[in-house]
Amino acid sequence: MAARALLVDIHTHIYPPRYASYLRQRTSVPRILSRPTGKGSETEERLVILNDEPGGGRPVGPQYWDRGEKLRFMDKHGIDISVISTANPWLDPIPATEAVSLAEDMNTDLEEFCSGSPSLSSDESFKRVYGLGLLPLVSGVPIQSILDTISQVSTLPHLKGVIMGTRGLGKGLDDEALEPVWEAIAKAGLVIFLHPHYGVADGREWGERENGHVLPLALGFPMETTIAITRLILSGVYDRHPSLKILLAHSGGCLPQLSSRLSSCVTHDPIVAGRLKHDVRWYLGKLWFDAVAYGPEELEFVSAVIGRAERYPDTHADVSTQAALTADSAQWSKQEGARRMLWGTDHPFFPPLDGNEKWKSVVENLRAIDDVTSWTETERLAVRGGNAISLFNLET
Repeated sequence: MAARALLVDIHTHIYPPRYASYLRQRTSVPRILSRPTGKGSETEERLVILNDEPGGGRPVGPQYWDRGEKLRFMDKHGIDISVISTANPWLDPIPATEAVSLAEDMNTDLEEFCSGSPSLSSDESFKRVYGLGLLPLVSGVPIQSILDTISQVSTLPHLKGVIMGTRGLGKGLDDEALEPVWEAIAKAGLVIFLHPHYGVADGREWGERENGHVLPLALGFPMETTIAITRLILSGVYDRHPSLKILLAHSGGCLPQLSSRLSSCVTHDPIVAGRLKHDVRWYLGKLWFDAVAYGPEELEFVSAVIGRAERYPDTHADVSTQAALTADSAQWSKQEGARRMLWGTDHPFFPPLDGNEKWKSVVENLRAIDDVTSWTETERLAVRGGNAISLFNLET
């Protein structure tokens, strides 16, 4: 029972030193550049990962790659365990000729980062840091090389899955060429953390007024995730690989809000109406969602939408059948929704303006969990850490 009370951060990033060195050598986005601070000969490094990034990028330093800095952040905020992942844009800009070896080297680096972390003082069977590996998902990389990297990750004891962007090999995650990849990941039992990077379209929707990062990050990133996972669901991947484990960043973006609308559109579209075995809403019960939503109302809503999934097992179920399933699944709904949500911080992004403050992403996301009125204390503890321990199999 003690393990279930642990606080586990599943949305926390690093740029391994090998990757940071690579970014320093680049002359185009993404890159790490050095520029004068205006104080004599002093310089500073800036991380630029988005086109037209305001402020010439963001200050970058050891908090992005140093294990000691990660542990100090964890200690300051009472975080017992972190499941780290390389931050976007991963290997997307890397030439195919370099991507495979760089992925394998970085996975080895991540394993060393995790294995060299201390054990949890209250339970030495746990390390304080685990990780998610990288796949060389780059156009031109042979599928067999990706499968070999999946095999590598599955042999590294402290890597519990992979982080993945939304573009796959360039055509999106519904690309038929990726079918062997889904099969291999499902067979290996690895978790996929699906994370956005590109936002939507070309940014014209954001207008000409300067709003910093707000629109592309707060709106563009979640919509990117929504589109990517919807395309994957519509491809039938969960019908073919029901054991596939996908964790969605930012509480699934807009998918929970739009899932019934998606269901209606699928039902009325002759191209896709008979493609899936289940109603679209059923597949939300196969996914996991991070609890990086910042408000209890949002968490409660997402939890409720996840929990209703079993009401929609059949694409063609009539209204009376759905009503009967609703009556039978009320208790399942309450428990299952909370069971598929996991807490995270998005560290080291979005730091407080005052370096001495606690991070809003920690304080507000924990407070949001505490304030979800429909959750019991057992369910809150599960979202704070127990679900992560189970999903990532951290007890072994």
